[in-house]
Amino acid sequence: MTVHVGPYEFDHVSYDKDGDVLYLRRGPELPAVDTFATPEGHAVRLDEHGEVIGITIVNAKWLQERDGGLKVTVPSLMETDPGDLAKALAAA
Repeated sequence: MTVHVGPYEFDHVSYDKDGDVLYLRRGPELPAVDTFATPEGHAVRLDEHGEVIGITIVNAKWLQERDGGLKVTVPSLMETDPGDLAKALAAA
């Protein structure tokens, strides 16, 4: 399963149903060199080149139900593909 957020395709998707936290990762698991919080409250992890390697989304299902999708500002606004997101949240 993949989830698209803006121009990024995350090929490792994990959803913690109890905590309503969605973990997205691109490629192999690498340590983040930098992590920052978006204005929406998500955590974005960057590699040594400043490329997005992961995003942690808190209240993912609640936001999906309330807003019909998720928005992530990295540093410009990106939106999720609603169909991808629905599959990821239903998989748990």
